[in-house]
Amino acid sequence: MLFEGWNRGWDTWGDAQHFDYLEAYPDFDVKKIAAYAQDKGIELWMHNETGGNIPEYEAVLDSAFRYYQSLGVHTVKTGYAGGFKGGYLHHSQYGVRHYQRVVETAAKYQIMIDAHEPIKETGIRRTWPNMMTREGARGMEWNAWSEGNSVEYLTTLPYVRLLSGPMDYTPGIFDIDYSTAKADRKRIEWNGPNGHCRVHTTLARQMAHWVIIYSPLQMAADLLENYKGHPAFQFFRDFNADCDWSQALDGEIGEYIVVVRRAGNDFFLGAGTNDDSRTVDVPLTFLESGLEYQATIYADDPDSSDPEAYQITERTVTSADSLSIQMNSAGGQAVSFRLK
Repeated sequence: MLFEGWNRGWDTWGDAQHFDYLEAYPDFDVKKIAAYAQDKGIELWMHNETGGNIPEYEAVLDSAFRYYQSLGVHTVKTGYAGGFKGGYLHHSQYGVRHYQRVVETAAKYQIMIDAHEPIKETGIRRTWPNMMTREGARGMEWNAWSEGNSVEYLTTLPYVRLLSGPMDYTPGIFDIDYSTAKADRKRIEWNGPNGHCRVHTTLARQMAHWVIIYSPLQMAADLLENYKGHPAFQFFRDFNADCDWSQALDGEIGEYIVVVRRAGNDFFLGAGTNDDSRTVDVPLTFLESGLEYQATIYADDPDSSDPEAYQITERTVTSADSLSIQMNSAGGQAVSFRLK
């Protein structure tokens, strides 16, 4: 469970940007929450936003990670939304040395890192495998306060950014037009008027992102109430991000993409298209020969223009079968193949 905004300093955002990585706000009892989580078999995922204040963060890095370890925390999401102090750039030797120090210090305390606003993938994961995933391109959050990420961008990303390594895009938004967020709570606009903002995909495509945009650490990033009781959330429950094998089955840069991944005995397929609706026929030859699988298909509703409309169907398949993947404009499809 990720908590963002738990620590003192968020009220200084955009001003002094001073964050305390050890002290929580009065209404957030870290020790009590950590103990409750441990009792429920849930691990906390701490968030450290630096605002680009590197000297401040490095001064407490060791003590902060030691404290998180004492709470049973094994994952930290870092953020660098802002310019580095001293005029340094994120992509500079100064930045490279800082990110390396964070990863090494985290390893010392058995903590894995999910870095946002990071430097590009450098291959550091080979030496420090606790560098689990990173953002490093326009992620899901851009949809909340700007023109957002186009489906052409999303059908280009797998061919470019993902060649260098995993990306924490934070996919899986179900409230596509933010109607629930706008109706149920006061939504504070940021970076100018952005009441027009929305996610530029279908709901089925959001599920497919979990397969297409590879990350060994995935996050259900929407509000909890948008998932509660939602039948499509079952795909996230079944999905295993710790895949053993992957293959790009079909696609064209900027047009569409079809990817399959295997985790243990199960396979997961994700497909997405640009603004053009399309149907792609995919042979299931990647499945183990001679075995039967239960395919659960989460697809766009072909008879609806509502981006949140979807269909769930099930069928028994083998490696001798094919799957006809029908996608609406800006749509997609997610499929889980569970061994019967």
